[in-house]
Amino acid sequence: MSTFIVKGALLAGLSIVIGAAGGYWFAQTHRTAIPAAAAEAQDNPKNPLYWYDPMYPQQKFDKPGPSPFMDMQLVPRYADAASDTAPLSIDPGLTQNLGLRLATVTRGALDPGTEVAGVLTLNERDVAVIQARAGGFVERVYARAPGDVLKANAPLADILVPEWAAAQEEFLALKRTGDASLLNAARQRLKLAGMPAALISQVERQSKVQTVQTLTSPIGGVLQTLEVREGMNVTAGQTLARVNGLSSVWLSLAVPESQAGSISEGQTVSARLPAFPGKMLSGTVSAVLPETNTDSRTLRVRIELANPQGQLRPGMTAQVQFKHSNEQTRLWVPSEALIRTGRRVIAIIAKDAGHYQPVEVEAGQENAGKTVVLRGLQEGQQVVSSGQFLIDSEASLKGIVATPLDNTGGQP
Repeated sequence: MSTFIVKGALLAGLSIVIGAAGGYWFAQTHRTAIPAAAAEAQDNPKNPLYWYDPMYPQQKFDKPGPSPFMDMQLVPRYADAASDTAPLSIDPGLTQNLGLRLATVTRGALDPGTEVAGVLTLNERDVAVIQARAGGFVERVYARAPGDVLKANAPLADILVPEWAAAQEEFLALKRTGDASLLNAARQRLKLAGMPAALISQVERQSKVQTVQTLTSPIGGVLQTLEVREGMNVTAGQTLARVNGLSSVWLSLAVPESQAGSISEGQTVSARLPAFPGKMLSGTVSAVLPETNTDSRTLRVRIELANPQGQLRPGMTAQVQFKHSNEQTRLWVPSEALIRTGRRVIAIIAKDAGHYQPVEVEAGQENAGKTVVLRGLQEGQQVVSSGQFLIDSEASLKGIVATPLDNTGGQP
């Protein structure tokens, strides 16, 4: 038993010695190979020119290491590789498998106009406020309620004003004397007491004291508020009713800020309402409000529509088309052909023999699925409109950057 234990101990010790010697030999060999590999890399003509991150190929680094942008190592770029702005080559047989579709850069006039949806609201400039001219009591309230549509001069309430009685009696007494100057002075005192001109004419014509004033709506429209009740006491200047006219209405729109630059006050529009199919209404832009909605990135635009028959009611919806007077031609591409990174806009130009070149472009107005190209492309060029993200990713992996705007030379 003791002999077996001794032999086992000897074998274990021998294994440790052999392992240590082998490890020392491997370490020395590997340590010697590192300088040799470094020297060989220096003599290799394919030394990296720089290192880059495929996700940000435009950023170059002078030594390898981890990318500051992504959780990955930098990729070397060698001297014999193609230029970083050279076209990307793809086998033409693979284009169908990649689902690539091409579109032509075309020149044409702007679309007839921008089309957005809106809601009808009351014209806040066409408002009449009815107030008590003097203190008194409400003797009668006519059958009215908020929301009623009134005609002009529709009666609302009868107000008894006791303080007018003495002034009217003095006026009638001076009328009997025939003194014109005194009569004019008495008439002026009646106006200062708050009597309307129509009531003064009635007193003068009938030679009878009139202490009851009938409040009427000065305009036709919708009764919004009615703050009178029979028997209540009113004071001078107290607001009793509010009427909003319906001779014209506002059409409130939320226009995307990308299209707001082509809209101005006085611009003509055409509106279609589901309530009146087949009927086209014409209006004008009365105001472009100064504030932008930060949540929806839209600008409020107000259109004024004539409403002579009173058929247009607040709350109705309408589809509005803005008519642009500018017919100048522009270069257009499908909006789907542009890659928007947030800092720049990229398009992929399709060249001959399966070559593709990413270029930086300057985009303009967008409308109806098309985008104006201000710089970067030329008429007749073919751009990738579907599958361009795959090409852009492949170009980034190979260190190919988009041609900057200054070098594209495409001036529409």
